[in-house]
Amino acid sequence: MKIELTEEQIKRQAEFRSFVDNEISPYAGQNDLMETVADEIINKVIERGYLGSMISSTYGGQGMDMLTIGILNEEIGRGCSSIRSLLTVHGMVAMAIERWGSREQKEYWLPKMARGEIIGAFGLSEPNVGSDAKSVETTAVLEGEHYILNGRKKWTTMGQIANVFLIIALTEGKPTAFLVDKNSPGFSTKPMKGLMGSRASMIAELFMDNCLIPKDNIIGSIGTGLSHIALSSLDYGRYTIACGCVGLAQACLEESIMYCRKRKQFGAPLRQNQLIQKMITEMVVNIKAARLLCWSAGYMKEAGDPDSIMEVWNAKYFASIMANKVASDAVQIHGANGCCRDYPVERYYRDAKINEIIEGTTQMHEVLIATNAFRGM
Repeated sequence: MKIELTEEQIKRQAEFRSFVDNEISPYAGQNDLMETVADEIINKVIERGYLGSMISSTYGGQGMDMLTIGILNEEIGRGCSSIRSLLTVHGMVAMAIERWGSREQKEYWLPKMARGEIIGAFGLSEPNVGSDAKSVETTAVLEGEHYILNGRKKWTTMGQIANVFLIIALTEGKPTAFLVDKNSPGFSTKPMKGLMGSRASMIAELFMDNCLIPKDNIIGSIGTGLSHIALSSLDYGRYTIACGCVGLAQACLEESIMYCRKRKQFGAPLRQNQLIQKMITEMVVNIKAARLLCWSAGYMKEAGDPDSIMEVWNAKYFASIMANKVASDAVQIHGANGCCRDYPVERYYRDAKINEIIEGTTQMHEVLIATNAFRGM
């Protein structure tokens, strides 16, 4: 199998990189410090149409192929993990609607999401529920023409600014997916501050206290919330996070190379130190390996290969571990400077760790990848 970028994909890659260098990277440190992304930065992302990257042209989106989406998330991740997370969760909701929603839901929500008029967020995790998603405690009870939701969600990325939430709740004891408008009666949010990394992801807790939504806001059918809707959404999320990890690691490499060129110790440039060269070599090779895993996953997803799900698991597992190792080495190369906010590798190091937890921890990946391997023997 030969995987290479088309001329159009190479052109888009250059476009994405230029946008990140000029509009994202210069403000990433301030985003982290303020724990928010300024409206003007989000508006620039919207103006480029990137919030519609995963939405088909039928509904006003760009309808990018999966490999191009991966390249976009790599470049955005190189500039700011928090803005990459915006693309991820918005895409998770949009793709769930486009794949599983009714015609009315698609025609109402998707054009607005493609234009960036509304932002989507994904509500699965709860105070007592993380990896064990099937044990959600939020409930949805049908009464007449409405569902009444009660429960609490936690760690909802972009929950502070989202307009529509994809909520997984138990209906008749079965996990079911719903669309909840932020203005629904009984719905409220609370910002979560002080996170270790991806601080500008504007994470929030969600509260549903007899939250009233139209019964037509159910996505799919009762009982398909995890097996169909959440599964496909999380698959997309893992793919974009894996690609974002490659971008984050690439940023670490670029910063380390620049630092080694100008920093001198013992009368010689740091780049001449063989142990430093070893770390740079491992960075280069591991980043390339992770990128190829992501491209393979994107290629398989675009082709509709059912094995793409496991390839995404492989890519997210390797890329997130790789990003942590690369970020750690980048800090080590910078020495004491690497522990200071004045140098971006300090932020990269904190951001990298988040990626080993979100959309499936490293340990959950190890269990599933090994289980699949045993099945194939």
